[in-house]
Amino acid sequence: MVIRAAALLALALGGCTAAAQGERAGPRPTLVSLNPCTDAILAEVADPQQILAISHYSQREGASSMDLRTARRFRAVGDSVEEVIALQPDVVVAGTFMPPATRAAFNRLGMRTELVGIASTVEDSKAQVRALAALAGHPERGEALVRRIDAALARSAAHGGRVPAVVWQSGGIVAGEGTLISRLLDHAGFENQAASRGMRQADLMPLERMLADPPRVIFTAGSDGAQEDRMLRHPGLNGLKHTLRAPLDGSLLYCGGPTIPRALDRLAQVRATL
Repeated sequence: MVIRAAALLALALGGCTAAAQGERAGPRPTLVSLNPCTDAILAEVADPQQILAISHYSQREGASSMDLRTARRFRAVGDSVEEVIALQPDVVVAGTFMPPATRAAFNRLGMRTELVGIASTVEDSKAQVRALAALAGHPERGEALVRRIDAALARSAAHGGRVPAVVWQSGGIVAGEGTLISRLLDHAGFENQAASRGMRQADLMPLERMLADPPRVIFTAGSDGAQEDRMLRHPGLNGLKHTLRAPLDGSLLYCGGPTIPRALDRLAQVRATL
């Protein structure tokens, strides 16, 4: 009888423990993302049904940092507070440039907001991946993405001297110092000439300066046929016999997370041809 009572007590306690664990786990939060960088990360670490909407930027070619076919599987919202409120998400994920009044409006309505800054280093990006995966209730997916980033870092590490290069974007904009892409260039064996000249993100490098002091590689990040990209295809560049012009997808320039392995693989591919 004592043994039977003890067994029943153990079963009861076990049931209580399981129930408590279930309560702690709870339903995973529903999310609306208003930033193309967080869109791309959440698409990898959250369940599709958790993502009520992503930013409209991610469904536009030239503005997205994720595969457009993947982005278009989700609802998209603009910058309107009303659009987000109508979806009633548990959490709104946005960039740090969200206006304080907008954040206050979400908070008044019981919607938690999480603001994510621009990752300027790989470590910053990995921390963001882990934080967003934990927020979505899938920390293991964050660790899987971090392992992919680490694997890309390992296979793209360059040995030997660095090759002078410039990332030249639409209208002559360069990726300067203090940017994630500049650090990825360095890792893959390139010297960012824009950074070494003291230029910062979104500074302009005119055609004349490029022709007068060309790097070994010009990574052209533009759109085929776009009017503002005529400079990237200027006939004068054809005279740079010792400069390689290598296309670089513009979607690889601004975000971390799943963008990092793609960017590193492309940079390593170009480095291997030199």
